[in-house]
Amino acid sequence: YLTSIVLPHQSAMLVIGSMGASAVLLYAVPHGQLSQPWPVVAGHGVSALVGVTCARLIPSPPLAAACAVGLAIGIMHQLKCIHPPGGATAFTAVLAGEAVRSLGFSFVVFPVLTNALIIVMLAVIINYPFPWRRYPVVLRRSSPPPSADAPKHEEVIAAIRSLDTFVDISEEDLLQLIDILTHQPSVMSRAPNSPKHYESPSS
Repeated sequence: YLTSIVLPHQSAMLVIGSMGASAVLLYAVPHGQLSQPWPVVAGHGVSALVGVTCARLIPSPPLAAACAVGLAIGIMHQLKCIHPPGGATAFTAVLAGEAVRSLGFSFVVFPVLTNALIIVMLAVIINYPFPWRRYPVVLRRSSPPPSADAPKHEEVIAAIRSLDTFVDISEEDLLQLIDILTHQPSVMSRAPNSPKHYESPSS
């Protein structure tokens, strides 16, 4: 509704699409790194800013859209606010046409940042009644402390960085997973949905 106040129906639908993708992340995987408030708000804000800038400086819409998405990804990576729907926001800022160009950089504040903040606030409210789902992840019910021989914070960060790729898991969840695999080896046999091993006929 808020988006339709400043944009015509077709352009508003493009913006709503990227916000809908954010909603899936926040409500389906509230503890994922990509779902936390900083990536959501900063990711959309930066992407909108890049998209509007490219739309104003690059005459060709296809080239402007490609540059906007590419630059948005690079800047989000540098600012540690990677949020995939942000790429759609950058794309929308270019392809929504004159409707967005007429708003200029105010498009970044309203409707983009306004919608992002509303989604984050709703995620906090909706997930709060459930201690294991509380959002953001810092509000979640604390897990048991890791064992004494669990990897240190610096070791976890170094291991993740050595992969040279983005890992969508919090440090707390990763340490808990390591602890389960190390000290509870029978957990897989007790898991109700654990995959069964099938041998091929030739084995």
